[in-house]
Amino acid sequence: MHVNTLILGAGAAGMMAAAHAGRSTLVIDHAKAPGEKIRISGGGRCNFTNLGCAPDRFISRNPHFAKSALARYTQHDFIALVAAHGIAYHEKTLGQLFCDGSARQIVQMLRDEMAAAHADLWLDTTVEEIRHDGAFQVALTREGRTQVVTATHLVLATGGKSIPAMGATDLAYRIAAQFGLGLVTPRPGLVPFTFANDRFRPLAGTALPTRAAAGGHSFDEATLFTHRGLSGPAILQASSYWIEGEAITLDLSPEKSLAEVLLAAKRSDGRKSLSTILSRHLPARLVQHLSPDWPTDPMAAIPDATLRDLAQTLHHWQLTPAGTEGYRTAEVTLGGIDTAALDARTMEAKAVPGLFAIGEAVDVTGWLGGYNFQWAWSSGWAAGTAIAAR
Repeated sequence: MHVNTLILGAGAAGMMAAAHAGRSTLVIDHAKAPGEKIRISGGGRCNFTNLGCAPDRFISRNPHFAKSALARYTQHDFIALVAAHGIAYHEKTLGQLFCDGSARQIVQMLRDEMAAAHADLWLDTTVEEIRHDGAFQVALTREGRTQVVTATHLVLATGGKSIPAMGATDLAYRIAAQFGLGLVTPRPGLVPFTFANDRFRPLAGTALPTRAAAGGHSFDEATLFTHRGLSGPAILQASSYWIEGEAITLDLSPEKSLAEVLLAAKRSDGRKSLSTILSRHLPARLVQHLSPDWPTDPMAAIPDATLRDLAQTLHHWQLTPAGTEGYRTAEVTLGGIDTAALDARTMEAKAVPGLFAIGEAVDVTGWLGGYNFQWAWSSGWAAGTAIAAR
């Protein structure tokens, strides 16, 4: 069997590419249903893009690589597609757009777009071997039978290693290596931190607004204490910039000066304890956890300099994670196929004509909040339209 385009992976990027690749396109996936990560995303409502999408919100060894695709197929283009399919949506915080109904609507929209483009979909299909001799020869096992599909174009859209329980593998990296494409070492991204001795177990379930900083970047969102460490949007964002062994910094009161709070309380509530005053501004369980290191005198007896120092500590709480929860819970994979091997306009391998890599398989990773889906749409569109134009 011969097709013009064979796309490996029926996720967001793969289906988007199939909808635009033109004649004779086949998409295959080892899962039993397409778009499974779409289906579970955003609490089942799919945070499908972000109004603030811009290249500086993506991480890559080459920070300029994503600019072309993101500029030519924008968040507004995808929003228009969603609206054209009659899918109602709403904005949450920080420009994040979600379906009013179900993430399944996005999956069905992509399936409908593929059907309109006459793209075929084979599920429960595994890749056994790939050869290249003028055309790509891909041995596939489906329904207990192995057959070879030849293709003029081969698109790697199998994603990264995040959430292996949903079938994530390193297939794209192995195929890229087979064809001599470089790899930026993959690691988990948008992932909770763990700490030695489960030090925050007593605080599990406690959450508060924070500013979390790592690797020169900071994020003002919620932090959640867990049985194993720290999670929440601020932590997940910071994790993508964290380097193993380094500390992160938490500002426990990013919008209010705790020094001003404490000095004012010393004048007005001098008989009260530090813990009592701070429990008005921070979660009581967190205050209780931190208070053994604080002065036990009444506020009136604590020197101003001591109060300022304590406030400074709470605004710059330095913590060194033992690690992260890894790919098991990571929302994305950092690193991947080196963009130096790819054409930024088409996503085609420079040294292997006809071979494309898109989506999470590539060394482009977005912030939390719909950015990684937008990269899937933009990179899939770029590859698909490039193929269709031939």
